[in-house]
Amino acid sequence: MTTNLAIIPSEPISLLNSESELRLLEESYCSHGDTVHYAQQPSFFETCEGSYLYNSEGTPFLDLQMWYSAVNFGYRNPRLNAAAHRQLDTLPQVASQYLHREKVELATLIAQDAERKFNKKGRVHFNVGGSQAIEDSLKLVRNYTGGKSLMFAFEGGYHGRTLGASAITSSYRYRRRYGHFGERAQFVEFPYHFRGPKGMSKEEYGYHCVQKFARLFESEYNGVWDPKAGKAEFAAFYVEPIQGTGGYVIPPMSFFSELKKVLDQHGILMVVDEIQMGVYRTGKMWSIEHFGVSPDVLVFGKAITNGLNPLSGIWAKEEMIHPGIFPPGSTHSTFANNPMGTAVALETMKMLEEEDFGASILEKGAYFLDGLKQLQRRYPIIGDVDGLGLALRVEICKEDGYTPDKATMDWLCDEGMKGDMRVGTRMYGLVLDVGGYHKNVITLAPNLLITKDEIDLALTLLDQLFTRAAQR
Repeated sequence: MTTNLAIIPSEPISLLNSESELRLLEESYCSHGDTVHYAQQPSFFETCEGSYLYNSEGTPFLDLQMWYSAVNFGYRNPRLNAAAHRQLDTLPQVASQYLHREKVELATLIAQDAERKFNKKGRVHFNVGGSQAIEDSLKLVRNYTGGKSLMFAFEGGYHGRTLGASAITSSYRYRRRYGHFGERAQFVEFPYHFRGPKGMSKEEYGYHCVQKFARLFESEYNGVWDPKAGKAEFAAFYVEPIQGTGGYVIPPMSFFSELKKVLDQHGILMVVDEIQMGVYRTGKMWSIEHFGVSPDVLVFGKAITNGLNPLSGIWAKEEMIHPGIFPPGSTHSTFANNPMGTAVALETMKMLEEEDFGASILEKGAYFLDGLKQLQRRYPIIGDVDGLGLALRVEICKEDGYTPDKATMDWLCDEGMKGDMRVGTRMYGLVLDVGGYHKNVITLAPNLLITKDEIDLALTLLDQLFTRAAQR
């Protein structure tokens, strides 16, 4: 296929500033593989502040996904931005064969916090992005278990798009073109109560899922367990305490403690993926805290730097990660513990220690969830709403309130991006994210510092969208 280069303006790139010219350049020179492209023409934004993105016309778009829950503390957070500026002016770059204060202090804070909560001594290992940290955890697990490469993971689970991470992500779509190294995970049913068996309570369904999993170990002929040797073929179970891309599905509170009993009985590690739900999205530093379970490995990323500089990492219990078993250079990236990222993350941790973020987020989340339930009573297309802290879900269905309706979900997102919803004297847009097994769930991850007035605005804008949908 040929490209009509005549349509590309000839003046220097730095002088191009019209959106139409930029779209032509994007069409010709940018890979679409690194952009979601849900919409045929993704929106351009010029600036941001707090809970809002602004386009070139100055229209505010209330963001209810905050860069996929990476910007938990608001765009251009003054305190965290200041930390980035300070580091930029002192030690912005240093090779990882050397040490810097920010890395050591950050690792200490995370490890000491985990030790208090999980009653296990551990260490912290850094990388750049969430998928890379998942890859590191896979290496750590394989190393500790003598090279076992088989993992359990959940239906609806998402852990990233690198080759190893996509192998434990349940969607075949992320593997279809590329295959993967090693074995694909065995995917286990997650207690998604809204779409589970009818007649079961949420707790009963969770128990049913655990017992269904436990049955795999009843006989050697179920394929995972040798009772004579007392050995499992599988190394670890990768879990998201609350499913992220799967649609912010919240399991019953007893689910993970019951699951962990089965894992411990059979020598299988629990690796908890907190990349999307960690750093107070649910009202606690780590979402697994709600469930009273101590993981063997915990993976984090995204909001630890408020999206200012890529940084991710893993916490693992001491016997898995001490230098005698996981020596220098076991897995390494040039930018893994970069001083810009560790400095901002260290400031994030200090900020979180100074205020009762948990109580505030749980209160705001309950208020927001109540407003969503009121909308649900008015609009039949809202099949389910749920939430924990400020991780909230709205499942869009047909008029029967159950059949998934991806088309309407997509329409709602596009309509919100028009920026033409009037509240008072001002026009607003609304940034929504799509999730769910059927891509029909609004996954709401607002700024954790969102105000009550902004929650009210969000509910007003959602009300307008649902009204428009009903009038189509």
